[in-house]
Amino acid sequence: MSIAPTAPLRAPATTDEAVLVLEDGRTVVGRAYGARGTTVGEIVFNTGMTGYQETLTDPSYHRQIVVMTAPHIGNTGVNDDDDESQQIWVSGFVVRDPARRASNWRATRTLDEDLESQGVVGISDIDTRALTRHLRELGTMRAGIFSGESLENDGVRRPTADLVAEVKAAPRMAGADLAKEVSVSEAYTVEPQGVDEATATVVAVDLGIKSMTPQRLAERGLRVHVVPSITTIDEIVALAPDGVFFSNGPGDPGAATVEVDLLRSVLDRRIPYFGICFGNQILGRALGYGTYKLGYGHRGINQPVMDRRTGKVEVTAHNHGFAVDAPLEGESTAPHDGGRYGRVVVSHVGLNDQVVEGLECLDLPAFSVQYHPEAAAGPHDAAYLFDRFVELMTTQKEASDAAQN
Repeated sequence: MSIAPTAPLRAPATTDEAVLVLEDGRTVVGRAYGARGTTVGEIVFNTGMTGYQETLTDPSYHRQIVVMTAPHIGNTGVNDDDDESQQIWVSGFVVRDPARRASNWRATRTLDEDLESQGVVGISDIDTRALTRHLRELGTMRAGIFSGESLENDGVRRPTADLVAEVKAAPRMAGADLAKEVSVSEAYTVEPQGVDEATATVVAVDLGIKSMTPQRLAERGLRVHVVPSITTIDEIVALAPDGVFFSNGPGDPGAATVEVDLLRSVLDRRIPYFGICFGNQILGRALGYGTYKLGYGHRGINQPVMDRRTGKVEVTAHNHGFAVDAPLEGESTAPHDGGRYGRVVVSHVGLNDQVVEGLECLDLPAFSVQYHPEAAAGPHDAAYLFDRFVELMTTQKEASDAAQN
């Protein structure tokens, strides 16, 4: 399959050429967007029509070049309220038709200004839907965006073979241990909202957490201590949590041995646990199940998932390239250490491809989902999962109090 460059859709402010180079040798010529220079990473596509600011600032996209499948990006500009972290994390940004101007009362700057100020190399004026089809057919691969002086060597245009070689020299996502690169260095606390006293205390382990996640917990009256990924079990226990939460994050769960060991220490103490995205994969590994890399992953805000407990179908927000390998039907015994963690069921399943989208432990107070119930930019179908976590902590506390009496 060949990917032809899209004809210019607008008169850009600059006419700088940019080239997108894929690992398989295909190249697409477009126009520079954002910063000029070179960037390499794993190229993935996002099917969301809204929420580009939240996507850019999601730490789960660390070391990835993101292709926005929707054609028109940037029309609402960028504001100071919708960031999911303190910076843009994507390695590069690929769009078809960037907005000529920002048009929203909340906007404080344009998208291309934000990309340029943070040094994010992008490319525009290419057929992102054709590129998405290409990635769906051949799978996720490494890529690079080259513009400005990086396209030349001593005033001579660099050969395509040189650009492809630079792309192939980039590290693969498989085997990458990245949580510590995006996690906070110091703990902080998000206080409960709408109550005089916290109804419970949660320790949220930051593996690449988005700002909306502790916000959703705090809205339910919880005090949330957000801690670095390298936090020890003793440091967690010292905070006297009623529950522990593991966040989303980048990288290969197969390389996250520190996080898996930490979660096993949480499970051994029967502290209620809730994990999302990367936190779901870490639970799967802690229980002894495998994980594997998806062909092109799930990234967007329109993924249908069934909650098997209720039979309800939810439209959900996803951002993951790995999945848990667990039996889809019936109960299974967690394989780790002779089954010491008891019975497990797949609680949620993706309806597009039958991927495991949630786990629930039947003999431990622990569950997780592969998608994002906080869903800044929507949808909000899965917000009930935070209530389920509160219910789990309440039930466990009542059982503990009854046992002591």
